[in-house]
Amino acid sequence: MTANRFKGIIFDIDGTLSSTNELIFASFNHVAEKYLKKKLSDEEIIALFGPPEDIIIEKLFPEVHAKVKEDYYRYYEENHGQVNLYEGLFPLLEKLKKNGVILGIFTGKGRVASEITLRELDIYSYFSLLISGDDVVKHKPSGEGIRMFLDKFHLLPDDVLMIGDAPPDILAARETGVHIASVVWDSYAKDEVIAMNPDYIFYTAEELQQFIYVGDRN
Repeated sequence: MTANRFKGIIFDIDGTLSSTNELIFASFNHVAEKYLKKKLSDEEIIALFGPPEDIIIEKLFPEVHAKVKEDYYRYYEENHGQVNLYEGLFPLLEKLKKNGVILGIFTGKGRVASEITLRELDIYSYFSLLISGDDVVKHKPSGEGIRMFLDKFHLLPDDVLMIGDAPPDILAARETGVHIASVVWDSYAKDEVIAMNPDYIFYTAEELQQFIYVGDRN
């Protein structure tokens, strides 16, 4: 098959497009050490995931959350040089965009951090819609963000692929009936993702591209 398989593709950001997980851990620990005088483990930080950064910070630092947010985002942006777009994804995005596939983002990240990452990696312009954790009432694993994408572009679920690295991506896709491709090249929950038996699993961007343009490779 030479044509693309889907009319619309939705990407997660962290662990899917970009190697931002370590920067997220470092950013939370930057403010935790400064304001709480302690360091959080990766597992403790992962347990906080779901709502966007602002909500997490307001819960952890209720009395100084405004200042903590400033420090968090400043650190996140100033240290973004350590983050990379995963190998093979830039040409994939270029090819999809050139072939008229509607590209979107659905992430649990807040809008501020999402825009920092997409702009720093110079891929912001590839996406027709950014749905961040600030833009939904119900966060992942709810499929609200996917439904927003479907509604905006008048697409049927069977014409859309969700690409993510974590269990909430799978659950959101199943709730809305879109196809789900789990990428595990940098997933913090690789074993759990595999055990959930998503529609497709990919270990490299090359495998993903071959599937989108050639055929099933699970």
